[in-house]
Amino acid sequence: MSINRIPVHFSDRRRRAVDRLVRRLVTACGVGILLLMLLLFFWLVAVVLPLFSAPALHAQPAQQLWDRSPALAIGVEGNLGWRISRSEARFIPLDGQPAAEALALPGEANAAVTSSDNRSVLLNMNGELLLMQPRVHQQHGEWVFPFGHRPLRLLQGAVTTMALATVDDQQWRLALQTPSGITLVTLRDSATVTQIVLPHEQADRLLLSPDGSLLFATKGRLLNVWQISASGAQLRETQTLNQPPQSLHMLAGGRTLLIQDAQGISQWFAIVGDQGPRLHAIHRYASSEQAQGVVTEPQRRVFATFTAQGGVRLFASKQAGPILTRQLAPGITALAFSARGDRLIVERAGQWQPFVLDNPWPDFTWRNLWQKIWYENYPQPDWVWQSTAAGDSYQAKFSLVPMVVGTLKAAALALLFATPLALAAAMYTAWFMSPGLRRWVKPGIEMMGALPSVVVGLIAGVWLAPHISSALPGVLLLPLVLAATLLLCGQLTPRLPARWRRPGREVLLLMPLLLAVTLVTLWLPAQLWPDVGARLAHYEQRNLLVAALAMGFALVPLIFTLAEDALFSVPAALGQGSLALGATPWQTLTRVVLPGASAGIFAALMIGFGRAVGETMIVLMATGNTPVTEGGLFAGLRALSANIAIEMPEAAAGSAHYRILFLSALVLLIFTLVINTVAELIRQRLRQRYSQHEAQG
Repeated sequence: MSINRIPVHFSDRRRRAVDRLVRRLVTACGVGILLLMLLLFFWLVAVVLPLFSAPALHAQPAQQLWDRSPALAIGVEGNLGWRISRSEARFIPLDGQPAAEALALPGEANAAVTSSDNRSVLLNMNGELLLMQPRVHQQHGEWVFPFGHRPLRLLQGAVTTMALATVDDQQWRLALQTPSGITLVTLRDSATVTQIVLPHEQADRLLLSPDGSLLFATKGRLLNVWQISASGAQLRETQTLNQPPQSLHMLAGGRTLLIQDAQGISQWFAIVGDQGPRLHAIHRYASSEQAQGVVTEPQRRVFATFTAQGGVRLFASKQAGPILTRQLAPGITALAFSARGDRLIVERAGQWQPFVLDNPWPDFTWRNLWQKIWYENYPQPDWVWQSTAAGDSYQAKFSLVPMVVGTLKAAALALLFATPLALAAAMYTAWFMSPGLRRWVKPGIEMMGALPSVVVGLIAGVWLAPHISSALPGVLLLPLVLAATLLLCGQLTPRLPARWRRPGREVLLLMPLLLAVTLVTLWLPAQLWPDVGARLAHYEQRNLLVAALAMGFALVPLIFTLAEDALFSVPAALGQGSLALGATPWQTLTRVVLPGASAGIFAALMIGFGRAVGETMIVLMATGNTPVTEGGLFAGLRALSANIAIEMPEAAAGSAHYRILFLSALVLLIFTLVINTVAELIRQRLRQRYSQHEAQG
């Protein structure tokens, strides 16, 4: 007996070589993708990590001073410091070079005050006033006297307390306490003088806001705030403090007032109420008590305290306590910041100690990203994202909560809109629709996924948003009306002729009916209640509803395709066995097919949710891009991805704004990875459960 054999000619060596090559190629590609993802992750971490670095203070060689008399005012700009004592003024290089020759003052000064920008100094020489400015040109310093080298005698009587503000480059405002009261003096480049006298007003301490528009005067525990204008000064408010203040200071920007007393340093700023702006005590800085002196930075909301025992603490306006604490040598008598806040000068008796200060982002902490912060002039603590403004004195506000909330709201509502449509379409297409019609419907729905998201966003923002505003009642009623129509059609279907009750035929009647019901529902309420959206107080034309509808439309093809494939992946024998045992098609679908496809359907929903979380252009164009936490269906929002797209071109490379945008990208990446990981774990558990049930059956 002969056995017919088909001759097979192949080379085992060649096949093994091809298998090895393909296996190595696939492995290399997989490892390359994993390495690329890790590279992206660690690159984002590397960009973000400097935000969390702690401030540092690096000492430089100390320098001996020629003049050992106490300093009335000191400052530093670049690599050159300046110092004014009772009888002389001198520029001092910080690199160890010999100091320039001192400038002898035209008299002996007994007091001095410095403007908030640290560029103008007012000296009191026994009732005569001398205004001088230290100016640094590269490595050379120059003393400028806007009103001449001779002191000005503006008033009769001794000046006991002074305050100085630079209104502009050619105008200064002085507040002087004399026995007759408080006098406000405005000096201009032409040396003309205007005076506003507040008779019988006495103050222990005076402070002018940086622009000279507000005067703070304390007498005992009373704090008076005067509003200054060209026509005069008006008392805005009077505050009673808990303790008599030891000093008053204004942070950069002129909005935060620091009051130092025996208990420490407290922050105050104005909040607008029924009676206009009024000062409110915001909080007291921890570990700020027993400070001998307080010094503020000229350009940032940062200040430092020092004690005679050598303790130096650095504070930022939005932090509850010190951001840097250092114990230096005792005997500190004065301290000064550079204009950029990158240098610190400590003066002891006859000696200067320069320090390099590494504090690029004093206002940033992890707490500021996620917790409510009480920002200047805000009525209460809040989550705020406002990275830029027109004013140079603006304090940036970086809270990621509004964008995270906006992202989740838009993604959840879009998924809520897309899930019923996509799953219902997938179930009907996979189980009830005739094969011939399915060959046309399924590719048509999948082609919707090829529509670019920017086109969907443009249509939603330009066309859909105005139409929803004009037909808002119909849009809100449409889901209920369509559900009622479908239930009614379900009751009337048995009365159709037999040829129309065949599977797949009813859709030819149902689709035109649903289209007609939709058009009537949108048109009729708009005629009865026109322009309802325009009448609502908090309605925004581009809002959460518009974004959810547009994103839901974009998610339907993705969820439909994956869910329909999951339904088809269920073995046909299970459905056929259920039908053979007498179950109806609907019972078979809900009790046999859907449990078997649950893992794939859940994966489809999670992939759709991840797609909605990362969506950029639809959210960018269909919402008002308002970074707010509150707000309902008719309010605007801003998502993390849209925020990155909007503000990244405007962010300066290496700035806090730039790195926080990368941090939001890292948060978005981690959030997406967590969602996908949890979804995969749940999907594997559902698949394992289904496999066990199938094995038992």
